Amino acid sequence: MYPEMDQKSLQQEFEDQFNDVVSRLQSKQLFQSDWDIASFAVFFIFIGMILLLVILVVIRCCCCCCCDDHKPRRRKVGVENMALEP
Repeated sequence: MYPEMDQKSLQQEFEDQFNDVVSRLQSKQLFQSDWDIASFAVFFIFIGMILLLVILVVIRCCCCCCCDDHKPRRRKVGVENMALEP
């Protein structure tokens, strides 16, 4: 309803969070609760999984593309049912 009020409250909230981060850095006590430690761990696990997936994709693209030429083609196994053809 009032865009100016929303903008000011958003700016004030951002400023408060920024000041909180700065005060934590100055006190050299980044983790003040168990939730801070848990969120930090979850964040780094997420980043680690993304990096692992990127590395696996790069390995798959680099190593398997040059190796595919040497593999023999698959042959059909079983009997072809000629009755199913029109």
